[in-house]
Amino acid sequence: MEPYYYSQMNKQQQRIYQVIKSGLESLSQSFDVQRIDGAELSDIFFKLRLDCPEIFYASTFQYSFYDNSSLVKMKPVYLFDKNKIKEHQVAMTARVEKLARVVKDKSDWEKEQYIHDFICENVTYDKLKKQYSHEILGPLGQGVGVCEGIAKSVKILCDRLSIPCIVVISENNPEKNIKYRHAWNVIRINGVWYHLDATFDNTLGKKELRYDYFNLDDKGIFKDHEPVIYKVPVCGDGDHFFYKDKKLSFTKLEDIKKRCQQAIKKGKVLTFHWRGGYLTKTVMEELLQIIVGEAKEKGRHSQITINWPQAVVRVKFLEEQMEDSVKMEDAYEEENDAEM
Repeated sequence: MEPYYYSQMNKQQQRIYQVIKSGLESLSQSFDVQRIDGAELSDIFFKLRLDCPEIFYASTFQYSFYDNSSLVKMKPVYLFDKNKIKEHQVAMTARVEKLARVVKDKSDWEKEQYIHDFICENVTYDKLKKQYSHEILGPLGQGVGVCEGIAKSVKILCDRLSIPCIVVISENNPEKNIKYRHAWNVIRINGVWYHLDATFDNTLGKKELRYDYFNLDDKGIFKDHEPVIYKVPVCGDGDHFFYKDKKLSFTKLEDIKKRCQQAIKKGKVLTFHWRGGYLTKTVMEELLQIIVGEAKEKGRHSQITINWPQAVVRVKFLEEQMEDSVKMEDAYEEENDAEM
């Protein structure tokens, strides 16, 4: 697949993109590109790094030009010296190859779940936001990352497994207490585009794997994500998100009652999605009544967490004496608590 952001550029921008890419790949200290506005040049550089997560070693650049010149001299700012970069490249190539090999013969959906689960089980959100956490080096090399590094790691593994994948960036929104831009992926499975936010599932899944943001359509993702900065393909299929595929998406209260009974009997945690209309306060009270009632009937207490925007409810049934509890979850929590 042609790099996505490259495919959206005009011919002049594409020429500049190719020169920058070649310069970065050869670890050049400086190179000349066609002169354009500084903001446009920064935009091309940024999109190139979204398209090519393997270029993890150049975070920004400086540039200079003469007034009458038609060229700009770009000087990349490398995170490491040349030998260290080459060392990291060898390590990252081997790491990606090793991870991808496990699922190379699986279906695209199985490959996607494997990548998602790897991130959720092996990467810790880096609240200090170290520089390498914004790149694949963090999640794949150090086991830590922020949303940008996680989304780039998902992409490089998808690239290796021949699954079309894009890193998506949305704006911050201080009015909603969303302090930073956020990154996730748009991924094509069986010819259809879906949203996949491994960072948010990583944040929610402290004690179990979560799939609240696995293969959502546009309607689903933008319930709690800000609009994207750059246009991405439409994700219009709402029928293949994880909980629906796994028959854990319910429209009837009696189905939830049955599932609670099964979970208590098997001693398992129950995570389900509600799609029987909007999850209003009244509907939520009805759901809680059923959950707490079933727990009480079997001599259990319930610990309930709710991802309200995505209408996902997680219930743990406990034997020990304690108060039934209900807690609202916030997938943005890690990012908003992080340091600048």
